[in-house]
Amino acid sequence: MSFAIAVTAFLLILPIELPDKTFIATLVLATRYKPLAVWIGVASAFLVQTIIAVTLGGLISRLPRTPVEIFAALMFLVGGFILIRGAGKADAEEAEIEHEFETKTKPGVHGLRAVGASFLVLFVAEWGDLSQLLTAGLVVKYQDPVSVGVGAFLALATVSALAAVLGRTLLKRIRLATVRRIGGSVCLLLAAASLLQVASVSVRG
Repeated sequence: MSFAIAVTAFLLILPIELPDKTFIATLVLATRYKPLAVWIGVASAFLVQTIIAVTLGGLISRLPRTPVEIFAALMFLVGGFILIRGAGKADAEEAEIEHEFETKTKPGVHGLRAVGASFLVLFVAEWGDLSQLLTAGLVVKYQDPVSVGVGAFLALATVSALAAVLGRTLLKRIRLATVRRIGGSVCLLLAAASLLQVASVSVRG
């Protein structure tokens, strides 16, 4: 396992997931259930989703190198565009997303039922999520599923822990629009780097 790649995946996924709807969902769940039960359920859902994303990326990375690099660049480009385009609406969407997940949870649930409820809510919300697509893109780029998977999962687990324990406080101190712009800019830089790599290979070829 490459420590550098794991750290890279962690640092890239963290700002992308922080303003995500799953952060709000975890916050809402933590107001209904015990935070530890919520975190266990949410982290378990993230683990399954990360394994799926890493597996998908690993399969794609077996294709010829140039198409693979182009695919990775497109993933990062789409991710950056979505984040930056939605940045202006991020703060306004917060209340709407919060209300959406409040209707999906039932108060008074404890223990394993709370863990299971948290798992199901996040598993459905995260399916096909931007962080999942970018995790697959990172596997394609670095061709190291284990390192990317570890880094991505730790980032997701960290975000869910922050949401469960400090979610409301963080939302008061951090502008989601700013975080989305930062995450989007990082994605666009990765897209540019991937396209430059494709161009350099073509020139050498």
